[in-house]
Amino acid sequence: MSRQSRGFTLIELLVVIAIIAVLIGLLLPAVQSAREAARRAQCVNNLKQIGLACHNYESTYNSLPPGMKGSVWGTWQVFVLPYVEQTNLFNAWNYSGNNSAEMVAIADGAFRYGGATNLTVTSSRITAYTCPSDIPNAPLYSAALGGQTWITSHNYAVNFGNLHHLQEPVFQGITFGGAPFGDIGSPHTSIPAYYYLDGSATRFKVVNFASITDGLSNTLMVAEVIQGQGKAPGKFDLRGFGWWYGGTMFEAFLAPNSTLPDQMEDDSYCNRTDRLNPPCIGVPGGDLTQETTAARGRHPGGVNAAMCDGSVRFFKSTINPITWQAVSTTQGAEVVSADSY
Repeated sequence: MSRQSRGFTLIELLVVIAIIAVLIGLLLPAVQSAREAARRAQCVNNLKQIGLACHNYESTYNSLPPGMKGSVWGTWQVFVLPYVEQTNLFNAWNYSGNNSAEMVAIADGAFRYGGATNLTVTSSRITAYTCPSDIPNAPLYSAALGGQTWITSHNYAVNFGNLHHLQEPVFQGITFGGAPFGDIGSPHTSIPAYYYLDGSATRFKVVNFASITDGLSNTLMVAEVIQGQGKAPGKFDLRGFGWWYGGTMFEAFLAPNSTLPDQMEDDSYCNRTDRLNPPCIGVPGGDLTQETTAARGRHPGGVNAAMCDGSVRFFKSTINPITWQAVSTTQGAEVVSADSY
C-alpha cells in the first residue's frame, strides 16, 4: 500500500517564516546591545589608561602634561605617549616648533603637526585614544612627505574648565573656576595672559595635583569626544582632531551631548551635511573668546569621563549643567554630591 507524502502548505510556510523573523527581530537588539557593552568597556579601559598615563606624567614631572603647546606644536596626546606604550612615536616627535616668525617660516611649517618632521606621529592611529563605538576618521592630509598622508582624529579630550578654549576670567556671566589643563604657549604674544582665581597666571603654565583644591575625585580630567566625519578636500569636521588645539580639549560650558552647537574657530571646520555629526557652528564674528566644545560620545545616554583621581564614571546627557560645570573646575569651591550625576 503506497503512502502519499505531504508537503508544507503555503500558509504553514508563511507562519514558519514569520516566526523566524520574530526570533531574529528579538535576537538582533540583544546582539547589538552586547556588542555596545563590549565597546563601552573598551572605551572605559582607554580612559583608565589615559588617566594612569597622566598620573605617571605628574609623578615624573610634578605637573600634569600641557593641554597644548600653542595651536600646532604639540598637545597632551604627544606628551603622554611614553605612558601609553608608544615610546617610539614619542621619540619620533620634534619639539622644536614654536610660533616665532623664524620657526614658522622654516620649510613651510616643517615642525607643525602636519610638517615633515612630525607626520609619522600624527598619521598614526593610536588604539588607546580611539573609542570602538565611534567611526575612525582622518579628516586632513599633508603633502609634506610627497603624495597625501592623512592625519588622524581620536576620541578623547582633556578638560579646559567650565568656559571656553581661551579660559578667560568671566564668560557670559560665569566665572572661570580653574582647569587641570591649559596652553603653555610657544610663544604667542597676540593672546593675553589670563588669571586663575588665586591671581596666578593660568595660560603658559602647567597644573599639578596639589593645586586642584576641589579634590581629585571631584574634578574631570579627560572625557570622550566624537570624531567629526568628512574628509578634505571636501567638507571636513575637526572635532576629535587632537593634534591641533581646537580638537585637543573640551569644556563644560555645554552639557554632555548637548543639542546646542559646538562653536569652532571657523565655520569651515564643521561638517553639518553628515548626519552622524552633532551640531556645530563657527564662532560668531570670528570671536575666539566664544570658542567652546562639548564632551560627546556614541554611547546611548551619555559619555564616559576619567576623573583626576584616575576613576572613570559615566555622566548622563541629562546631568544638571551646573553640576557638570562644577566637576570641571579645579578651584571653584563648589559642593557637589556624588548622587547628583
